[in-house]
Formats: sequence, C-alpha cells, structure tokens
Amino acid sequence: MASFVDRVVLHVSGGTGGHGCVSVHREKFKPLGGPDGGNGGDGGDVILRVDHQTTTLLDYHHAPHRHATNGGPGMGDWRGGKSGETLILPVPDGTVVKSKDGTVLADLVGEGAEYVAAAGGQGGLGNASLSSQKRRAPGFALLGIEGESSDIVLELKSIADIALVGFPSAGKSSLIAAMSAARPKIADYPFTTLIPNLGVVQAGDVRFTIADVPGLIEGASEGKGLGHHFLRHVERCAALVHVLDCGTLEADRDPLSDLAIIEAELEKYAVDMSYAGTDGDVVPLNHRPRLVALNKVDLPDGKDMAEFVRPELESRGYRVFEISATSHEGLRQLGFAMAEIVQAARDTLAAAPPKVQPPVLRPRAVNEAGFKIRREEKNLEPLFRVLGDKPVRWVKQTDFTNEEAIGYLADRLAKLGVENELFKQGAKPGDTVVIGEDDGVVFDWEPTMMAGAELLAAPRGTDVRFADIGDRPTRGQKREEQQERKDAKAAARAELEAERKAGIWTESVSSRRVAKPLKESGLGAEDDQ
Repeated sequence: MASFVDRVVLHVSGGTGGHGCVSVHREKFKPLGGPDGGNGGDGGDVILRVDHQTTTLLDYHHAPHRHATNGGPGMGDWRGGKSGETLILPVPDGTVVKSKDGTVLADLVGEGAEYVAAAGGQGGLGNASLSSQKRRAPGFALLGIEGESSDIVLELKSIADIALVGFPSAGKSSLIAAMSAARPKIADYPFTTLIPNLGVVQAGDVRFTIADVPGLIEGASEGKGLGHHFLRHVERCAALVHVLDCGTLEADRDPLSDLAIIEAELEKYAVDMSYAGTDGDVVPLNHRPRLVALNKVDLPDGKDMAEFVRPELESRGYRVFEISATSHEGLRQLGFAMAEIVQAARDTLAAAPPKVQPPVLRPRAVNEAGFKIRREEKNLEPLFRVLGDKPVRWVKQTDFTNEEAIGYLADRLAKLGVENELFKQGAKPGDTVVIGEDDGVVFDWEPTMMAGAELLAAPRGTDVRFADIGDRPTRGQKREEQQERKDAKAAARAELEAERKAGIWTESVSSRRVAKPLKESGLGAEDDQ
C-alpha cells in the first residue's frame, strides 16, 4: 500500500445553492400580507489550504471526489436558507495546483495559503426579493444554481534548500541520516529509497533543509529505473550536492562517469517554469550552485579513488569534499559549505524588492452587450445560440413549470437586448434558439413575447402571454399533421382512380370536380327537368 503520494487528480465540486421560496404572508385581519418568501442559501466552496501538519497527498489518492455542502432552501416569513459549509482541504506546503491540460492555477507556499478550487452555487431569490412597484405579488421564485465542478491536478514540490542527487546506493540516505535527525530506510541494495526524504541540518547559526530523492541512472528521462519525476521535489532547492560513490565494486563505474551521467539526466529534465508566474526566476537544475561529495572514503579503495578524481573535479570548477557517512568524516565542512550557499540565497531574496502584482482593471466596454449570438445550422435549418454569463445564469434560475417565471425570463432577455439582436441576425418566428452550449435550453422563438407582463392582470403563477399558446403545436407536430393530410389525400385519389378503372363509374376525378360547381349553381337542375 502506498504511503507517500505526490501527485493526484482531484475531482471537486461546490455546493448547490438553495431554491428561493414562494410564499404569501398570512396574518389575521391582514388578507393582503404580500409576498414573504425568503432567499435560498449559497452553496459551500471547496478551498485548498496549506497545513504544516499535512505532508502527503495520500488522503486524496484514496478519496479523490470532494463535494461541499449545499445551501438550504428559503422559507416563508422572510426566512433565508442556510448557507452551505465551506469544505477546507489541507495540502502540504509547496503544492502546485494545475488544470488537466497542465495550466498552473496556483502555487501554494506558506502556512495558510489558500486557493478556491470550486466556488459554491448562488442561492435563488424568493418572491419577496422579486417584488417591485410593477410586480407586487410574484407567484414564482428563482432556483439555486449548481456549484462549480472541475478536475484539478495536485503536485507536491517539497520545500528544501539543498538537494542530494546521485546513483542508487551512493549513500544519499546514509548522508541525510548522519547530518540530520531523519531516519530513512537504509539497505545494501539499489533503489532502497522510493520516496523523497527531508532532513533539517544545523550548521552554525544557519538552519536549512536537505532533500534526498530516489537515485538516478542512465536513461531515467526515458523511464528507466524510477524515472526522474521525483526531481520535481528539488525544483525549489538553492543548490545541488552530487553524492558520488568512491567505493563501488562495479568495474564499469567510477565517480567521473557517474557525474557525467547524472549531469546529462539533469540536463534532460525540464524544470516547470510556469508555477513561478511570469517572473522567469526559476533556474534550471544544471545552472544552480553545485557541490561534489566523494562518499565512502572510510574504505581503502574509496580513499584512493577520491584522491585520484579530486584534481579533475576541481579543475572543472566544482567544490569537492571527501566525506564518509559512516565515520562522519568531512561532514562538518560539507555542512558549513551548504549553509554558506543557503545563506547567500536567502540574503539575495531578502534584498530583492518585494514583488507586488499590479492590479489589472478591466472596465466593461461602453458598447458591450454582455452576450453574443452565434448563428449555426442544424439539419439544414438555422439555429441561433445565445452565449453569455447572464443569459446562461438566468436560464438556470428559471422554473420552467411556472408560466410567470418563464415570462420573467423573457422580460429579462428582452431588456438585455437578446430579442433585438435576434432580429438583426435574421431570426424568424419558429426558429430554434439555444441559450448556452451543448447542454443549453432549446426553445422555438416567439417574437411576440414582449416585455411588460407585470402590467397585465393575471393570477399569480401565470402569464397572460401564454394563454393563447398553451396548446399551440410545435413545428414538429405541424409537420406531422401536414404530412398526414397529404397522405390521406393521396390515398383517397388512389382509391377513386382504382374504382374508375374497375368500371364502377366512368367519370374521372377531374370531371367530377367541374360538375360539382355547375350542379350547385343550378345549371344541372334545369337539364334534369
């Protein structure tokens, strides 16, 4: 069973808003109390928050579906529904939130950093909030809207100052255990370390964190061994320490070749430049300060190998330290060298001016309608698709079982200018109009649905504009009826023609049509006399 998870796909959804209430105030001796329906409560949000007590994403690996609480419905006597509770999801420090396509949504660093992963839905208004001077007693309320739903990717990038890299069994876990209080698993076989380990080191007045990642081998960028996806945990490090095995018993390995292979694998690793924003201050791993630790010098062969390769490494510009994780030889000098690099990085960061994100003001254009209409074609017939935040939200809030609510929606769309724009686009009565994308509401456009229904007397919950079209057939029904009439006429003509050919009568259908008007005019009666 996995005990450490650093990447999960999380399915989050905000709570659904509660529906508004339709109610009329009733009190003794007050027959016209007016509307008193309360508003529905808003749905709860889903928020990711950094918590130092959380060190892994294991909980979300086992339970990836998270949903916030729904809002309560409104009630009579002007009582509003209860708002849904916000769902707080704790995440480790250094968690990066991405969309399914890889777009970085948030970089959560520091205790208490938050990101709203899914906002809750808006609660519907009750009829008390919908009343006005023109519409004094609404017989409808608005429905609550569903909360946002999305699939996000959580990636953990550990917060460490120094990263230890090297081949498997090079002694990285032994080194972090010798320099800190961390106790990672240590064994005499490769790939003992399967998860990153963190340890805190104190060198003088400087305290810093070192990270030990699983070992790299040649071809790790192609997925060999454990791959190099664990290198995401060292992307925030100030420096790298190459831990080279000077006591290896393999004939085809030596510290110089190991260093070349690790450097090549680090070069192939693409640092995620997006999580730091547009500052461009994320330095590739191979361009960061690097130290070389020649490990296992407590062995006779290890000491000789370290003295042999040290001049070559120093000629390349590396600071080299001969250490032994077993005997603790050279660890003090290595620790102070790490602290020097960490302190320099911290001083540079402190001296840099604070990064203030300038506010971006996006005022609404004067001629912006708030919606757009896209003309499409379906089954060789025109289709008009209305897109925009307001029309789509209004449709979701409408109770289509209530005529007055539908009329209120028509008034809002007409006031927004949707009907005038449909005229400009060339829409005709009976054309199909869709509000929203693929899951939008489809209806036949009736341009006679003009605003002003609140001025027309009608019972609550009804709209007089629907009185004459309640039983009006749809376009499909009209086509079916027309086709049935055509088929009936064709069958009648075929039957008459069959009888004429059988000799039952000799007149053709066309001659009977001519004779019938003559007989009705009286000319046929005189001939009979």
